[in-house]
Amino acid sequence: MKYFLYARKSTEDEEKQVLSLESQLDQARATFPNLDIIELPPESASAFKPYNRPVFDDMLKRIEADEAQGIVAWHPDRLSRNEVDAAAITYMVRTGKILDLKFCSYPFDNSPEGIMMLQTIMSHSQYFSAKLSKDVKRGFEKKLQMGWKPGMTRVGYLNTPELDKGTKIIIKDPERFANVRKMWEMLLSGAYTVPEILEIANNDWGFRTKKRRKVGGGPLSRSCIYDVFTDIFYTGWFRHNGELYKGKYPPMITVDEFDRAQMILGRKGKPRPQKHRFAFTGFIRCGDCGGAITAESKLKFIKSSKQTKKYTYYRCTWKRPCGQRKVMREEELERQIAQILNSITILPEFKTWAIKVLNQSNDSEIEDRTKLHITQSRGTLETQKELDNLTMMRYRDLIDDEEYSSERSKLKAKLAKLQENLRSTEDRASKWLELTEQTFEFATYAKENFEKGDLGTKKEIFVALGNNPTIQNGKLEIQLNNWFVPIAKAAGELNADYEKIRTNKYASPKQKEGDLASINAKWLRRPDSNRQPSP
Repeated sequence: MKYFLYARKSTEDEEKQVLSLESQLDQARATFPNLDIIELPPESASAFKPYNRPVFDDMLKRIEADEAQGIVAWHPDRLSRNEVDAAAITYMVRTGKILDLKFCSYPFDNSPEGIMMLQTIMSHSQYFSAKLSKDVKRGFEKKLQMGWKPGMTRVGYLNTPELDKGTKIIIKDPERFANVRKMWEMLLSGAYTVPEILEIANNDWGFRTKKRRKVGGGPLSRSCIYDVFTDIFYTGWFRHNGELYKGKYPPMITVDEFDRAQMILGRKGKPRPQKHRFAFTGFIRCGDCGGAITAESKLKFIKSSKQTKKYTYYRCTWKRPCGQRKVMREEELERQIAQILNSITILPEFKTWAIKVLNQSNDSEIEDRTKLHITQSRGTLETQKELDNLTMMRYRDLIDDEEYSSERSKLKAKLAKLQENLRSTEDRASKWLELTEQTFEFATYAKENFEKGDLGTKKEIFVALGNNPTIQNGKLEIQLNNWFVPIAKAAGELNADYEKIRTNKYASPKQKEGDLASINAKWLRRPDSNRQPSP
């Protein structure tokens, strides 16, 4: 009598404890050395569903054709974990198509009692798989509600495999978290394209992904960095099967930063690497048609010096109807940016004094923050109540699954935004002080850094100035960030007054100190001088 030797290893995680394919084959050969065995190709497929195993199905057809009369396997559950395949095996045994079954871990007897026991074992295998699947899904749902995303985590974070099952969490990757955060900052600055960030991370920083058993340990790939920049996971929220969940792990960026990043990347496609790098492309618009401002470099031979010089020109892309045909030299654009920076430049002496005064004004900011926190907390509670009521309506069949899923997604997104705003408000005072210090630091040294900086520095400073920059008729216009407005209005007069005091050869140090205090007090009384920047 001939036997087919069948070995199977499921691809499902819950069956990883089963012997490997080669081990199953070796054990079968050793246990039944005297049988006439025809070995089949080992199969890696789940037996939980029928008609999912080509080798198994082909084996039954070949038995029907009388190529063999028996089967050798490690255990009955290698042959079946579902009712259909179990019935096919036991029916072929009962009708005499299969004369014998040999198992390394179970003695089969071809009798009515033996077939009944075989059916029981296969039914138990099917029950075990179904129960395990249900338990896994329930465990996933519990884990999701606790704020932990199942599966492998994202770049910059680590799973905790050393913890016991049910207690595993997601933590910061101490080697990579700060670098991934820096990549987000570079993208949000507008000064770098994604390919440029990728090149800097891999080549300058030597960034390498975490080495796992079969993958990782190499440079960050192009597709991986785009996956990072488009994954809401980094905000402390994550999606699973289309649903949004609040994570317990520390967020890397805010929801607002994520939204800005998506605007930078563009909804219609990912940025393409540029052949030439220009400092001011990507965010300036044409003041006439609203189209993007692009740049191009041209080589020009100078007869007088007999040298070839490169010039860079900025112009509208002219993809829309536009009356602007004038181009702007890069030197002229930089001159106008420097002129704007000059309008907000203040002396270092004033920066030190201003930060001291604004720190003293922090008490009123705390009061404002408290009022805002109360309002936002009320909004968060009301939205959570709406979400709870929606769930109750679904339980009572007042709405169908489609309407429930749609409204639930909207409310969870709204709740995520409210909770993010609430977190921002909780540390608003410290953020406000930090922003204030950064503002005066910027206003003191930005012009100098712009004139001496490289392309990346120039771009970062320009982006930090404000919003909606446009060029029309050779003139650059930009809407200054609101915290620069009072500085721009007072800087000229303030610096002139400081200069008079500084160059007064006849005033004593004590007199100069008094004059400086007088100027500071005068500026503080201006109607717009105490306008606080929004965090």
